[in-house]
Amino acid sequence: MAVGKEIRTQIASIQNTQKITSAMEMVAASKMKKAQDRMLASRPYSEKILNVIGHLTHANSEFKHPYMTAPKEVKRVGIIVISSDRGLCGGLNTNLFRSLLKDIASWQSDKVDVELCTIGKKATSFFKNTGLQINAVLTDLGDTPNFDELLGTIKVMLDKYDSGEIDQIMIAYNRFANTMTQVPTVKQIVPMEVTEEESMDHYWDYIYEPDAENALGALLVRYIEALVYQGIVENNACEQSSRMIAMHSATDNAGDMIKELGLIYNKARQAAITQEISEIVAGAAAV
Repeated sequence: MAVGKEIRTQIASIQNTQKITSAMEMVAASKMKKAQDRMLASRPYSEKILNVIGHLTHANSEFKHPYMTAPKEVKRVGIIVISSDRGLCGGLNTNLFRSLLKDIASWQSDKVDVELCTIGKKATSFFKNTGLQINAVLTDLGDTPNFDELLGTIKVMLDKYDSGEIDQIMIAYNRFANTMTQVPTVKQIVPMEVTEEESMDHYWDYIYEPDAENALGALLVRYIEALVYQGIVENNACEQSSRMIAMHSATDNAGDMIKELGLIYNKARQAAITQEISEIVAGAAAV
């Protein structure tokens, strides 16, 4: 019964795979809770510094920082792309890359050059084959990203903006909405976009010490670093959620395949037994 043996081998193989995906689902669920806690812990800081920057953009200061002044014409855009280092997380990275490629195609159609800074192995391996210039690469941040490891990568893009090599800096990442929903997000971080906040019914100027240039320079760089860090922890929470869902689906699919193969095996076994009985009866009748 060679066919039955092959089916039993397939069932055993799928059962082993099911055990692995089930274990990976449990690990992802554990990591997801920690990633969400880390994301929620960093949000108050990001929201507060965003509020301060909102007041600064509306202040009537004598000094206007270059990060707060829109360029006359955008000829080159720099994008910080945040992805995961590992796969097996469904369409998380693919959906982000697809959304970003649409924006890149739109910029290129307007004769705007695009440069990238990639954070995560998946973004690095994907965009190195697109022909786009990659200025900096950062990988292996792990499940607990260290803020200090980001500073050099961010500085590469800010230095290019300061020197006039790029006119705009964007950030692309997956924003965590809930466990089932991850939203691909591409937004501008430099120069700061001035928006009218409903909660800001009045604005005020600040007294800077030692002077506006140094104070604003330090604050705005810290603001940009906070945005990138927030994007990384958001993307990390999305990664664990997406991986948990993907592994849950893989475990369920493996169970369905085992059931189908079990039915096929039983039918093949029944057919073989029926054939043997028929041969015995035929032999007895011949005698």
